[in-house]
Amino acid sequence: MRVDGRATDELREIEIETGYQPLPEGSALITWGETRVLCAATVEDRTPPFLSGKSSGWVTAEYSMLPGSGNRRVRRNRTGGAGGRTHEIQRLVGRSLRQTVDLQRLGERTVVVDCDVLVADGGTRVASITGGAVALRLAINRLIVEGKLEVDPFERFVAAVSLGLVEDECLLDLCYHEDSRAAIDMNVVATESGELVELQASAERDTVTLQKLTEMARGAIETITESIVPAQKRVVNE
Repeated sequence: MRVDGRATDELREIEIETGYQPLPEGSALITWGETRVLCAATVEDRTPPFLSGKSSGWVTAEYSMLPGSGNRRVRRNRTGGAGGRTHEIQRLVGRSLRQTVDLQRLGERTVVVDCDVLVADGGTRVASITGGAVALRLAINRLIVEGKLEVDPFERFVAAVSLGLVEDECLLDLCYHEDSRAAIDMNVVATESGELVELQASAERDTVTLQKLTEMARGAIETITESIVPAQKRVVNE
């Protein structure tokens, strides 16, 4: 029996509230079990220097944990540079969200998706990707409604889920208590059609066979396509 009574292959409850912040072009508060992440997509009429003159847009992300999000206070970053873990997560989120759009059709503009963790109980990066894709979709919808885009550049949803081996048992969607005890920790990102975007897997204590790893990833992708992406689509009426 898991600490919260779930079955081994059962997701925590996922709720997504759109329009949580009125000023960004798109925003979504995703509640995933006890984890809560506020995702806001802001459109800027400029692109990074390396895209200058290439008629291409860009999607990027920033991630942070707010001071009261964990069991110990997270210190605010006042230096302007992201720490190692933060930098790694926000690059993952940005890479994943770029898979949702045709950057040429986006035009010479940048969409910045800010992911601020309000409560951390495991899976903050997968919640950031899942909620961030919703915020990004809403931002693009607004650009279309305002006449700033003639052709919809949004091609597909992406979503993510965590899983791991805890006491030789594969558990889907780890909470913090389970994540801290996992011998193998994995995060899977996939598109709505089941194509793999990214797979992060690490052995905390034990090793794992490629066959077991593939089996775990296959189950995660099925969860993404059958449960998580439909939840994303429902909240944006698609």
